[in-house]
Amino acid sequence: MIYTDTRDSSVKVDFKTAVVSGMNSQTGGLFIPTDFPKLSDEILKRAAPPSFRELAYEMAKPYVEGEIPDKDLNAIIADCYPFSAPVVPIDPTTYVLELFHGPTCAFKDFGARFMARVMSYFNRNELEPLHILVATSGDTGSAVGSAFHNVPGLDVTILYPEGKISPLQEKQLSTFTGNVRALSVKGTFDDCQKLVKTAFTDEELRKKLRLSSANSINISRLLPQSFYYMYASLLVKNRAPHDCKIDNPSIICVVPSGNFGNLTSGLIAQKMGAPIRGFVAATNANRTIPDWIATGEYKARPSVATLSNAMDVGAPSNYERISAMYTLEEVRELFASYWLDDEGTSKAIKDCNSKTGYIIDPHGAVGYQAWNDIRKGALDKLTAGVKNPIENPGLTPNLPSWANEVINKQAVGIILETAHPAKFGDIVKSAIGRDPVMPDRLEKVLSLPNNAIPMENNYDTFKSWLIENL
Repeated sequence: MIYTDTRDSSVKVDFKTAVVSGMNSQTGGLFIPTDFPKLSDEILKRAAPPSFRELAYEMAKPYVEGEIPDKDLNAIIADCYPFSAPVVPIDPTTYVLELFHGPTCAFKDFGARFMARVMSYFNRNELEPLHILVATSGDTGSAVGSAFHNVPGLDVTILYPEGKISPLQEKQLSTFTGNVRALSVKGTFDDCQKLVKTAFTDEELRKKLRLSSANSINISRLLPQSFYYMYASLLVKNRAPHDCKIDNPSIICVVPSGNFGNLTSGLIAQKMGAPIRGFVAATNANRTIPDWIATGEYKARPSVATLSNAMDVGAPSNYERISAMYTLEEVRELFASYWLDDEGTSKAIKDCNSKTGYIIDPHGAVGYQAWNDIRKGALDKLTAGVKNPIENPGLTPNLPSWANEVINKQAVGIILETAHPAKFGDIVKSAIGRDPVMPDRLEKVLSLPNNAIPMENNYDTFKSWLIENL
């Protein structure tokens, strides 16, 4: 497989180069495959859907062809995924894709574990370690730290915004030792991301350190996240007619979105044959992408703090990949876009629990409310010409090509539940009146010491620290 650059289509590199580089240091662009091979009909049309691991192997295979032998790839997949992604029905036309069954209880375990093992495989013959720099708005840091901890040949530095992630999230990423450490940056996630991106384009620094990324700017994070879209959509396609009595329903994936890597992974799965009709880009008050879809003008902006903090991104990196893969009009055909404020998020957590019995986290709650509004009148109003102003929470004024299928009750929704609700216990308790059950693997980190290193939001200070300490 050949990979090119979002900013320079003449660039052609292999998978190893794309993974180890993280991004193109010459242009600042992100790597994307030049082709998205479709899975065979034997897999896509099988009467009983394939297992998660089988799909993961089949989907990864063309992207690593000629660089990772089949036997080694199979071993990587088996090591990555001792867990799966359950699909839970909460009403006849709504499914929740639970992505929190990995070691850090967040969807990023799926991408981070694959990436760590692939990087270690490619670095196995190198004398110097590969230094991974990663910015996090919440869950990425802990997932990357867990996935890379004690992995040979790899060294990890996590940057997170001081005071802007939940206490449990901070414990998860600040308590590592050995080859993983965390920097507490006096700024926002966007500041952290800018420090990391600047480091990647700093030629002087790259001469001293072998650098790579573990954010969704790295293609090896995005590709494995496409596995669960394929798995869930095939499963729902198989069972939905029995659950809701709709033959061949249109499947809409509702994606809580921040840096838009997760949604981009869904686009990859769709290109590979996943039976997904469309997507809902569901954000919090950091509504850069919904505004772009509605107005046609992309305006990055400073992020603002919300209850769904992992989505607090004002300049989403993967806008670059989405706009490289699709025109704006094609995006408008595929996507509905939606945003929700904190008041609406709390209410959605409560409503989801009271109406379905399901306890959902703040990020999933944004998706839940988006799907509820869309199937219960928002698209009807938009079709009739009644537009919700973009500055108001709700569906933004863009009519996707699948709108009538939802209006005519011929669609089902898959809401991506990206984190365990216990990671946001105070927020959930405030909404539903009781604590969500705390998984043992989360409870254990609460007693560990915080080893985070304070860091100013200044690139020269950050660069000096990297040179002195790495």
